[in-house]
Amino acid sequence: MRKHVAGAVALACLAVSLYGASSRPLHVVATISTLASFVRAVGGDAVVVDTLVPIGSSPEDYQPAPTDIIRLHDADVLVKNGVNLEIWLDRTIENASNAHLRVVVLSDGLPVKNANPHLWMDPEFARAYVRKIRDALCDADPAHCTTYARNAAAYDRRLLALEREVRERIATIPTRQRTMIVFHNAWQYYNDRFGIRTLGILELSPGQEPNPRRVSDLVALAEREHVHAIFSEPEYSPKLMRALAESAGIAGVDNLYDDSLSQDARAKDYVAMIRYDTNVIVRSLGGRP
Repeated sequence: MRKHVAGAVALACLAVSLYGASSRPLHVVATISTLASFVRAVGGDAVVVDTLVPIGSSPEDYQPAPTDIIRLHDADVLVKNGVNLEIWLDRTIENASNAHLRVVVLSDGLPVKNANPHLWMDPEFARAYVRKIRDALCDADPAHCTTYARNAAAYDRRLLALEREVRERIATIPTRQRTMIVFHNAWQYYNDRFGIRTLGILELSPGQEPNPRRVSDLVALAEREHVHAIFSEPEYSPKLMRALAESAGIAGVDNLYDDSLSQDARAKDYVAMIRYDTNVIVRSLGGRP
């Protein structure tokens, strides 16, 4: 009888142990807040999500902190973009010494243009990112795969609706006015998807200020093509952008988001960010409110 009781207690302890292990949320680290938004949408309550690059910072010149090493050491899955967006990341992963870390590169297999890493700005490519995140979470945590698949399917429907909405909004801009000069080229995939021409780029490489000749050429281009605005993001200094805008007599817009979400509720997640950016672009280029 005692053997049966002891066996039952052992099985009960094992069940509690297994239940506790399976109920622990999956720890996922995303390099930037836009990617973290995708992970939260797919993972829901079954995941805990950390972000390496803080909101409001640029991933292209980010300097990792010691806390990033701790986050990666404790993580189950790392979600990165690739295409050299996170050139600082390999050393951080190495220092974290996490042999069990699963690394997901969201841009793998997608049609990269001109070594531009900002594929997520096209909602169609964002859908591909979400599918990769779903598969990665299922691989790491099969017990919640049904949840991940259901969440991903629901989010995919939101992204399809978002793409239709953006297309309708951009269509209100007069065709000749669908042109942008940008501080750095985070908008190539968005613009290609929705029929906007990227006429000029102020900063060709991260952290490399343009020479006076380039600024002069962009001023001439803006005047010749009747460009309505030059666009930048809050994480970059507005000085150069405003100087170009004033010289060309056009609007300077410094409140678009792409690499980073915002603390502002209007751009708090990916869908909100794209909707907010679209409204800013449409208003700046003469579309209907």
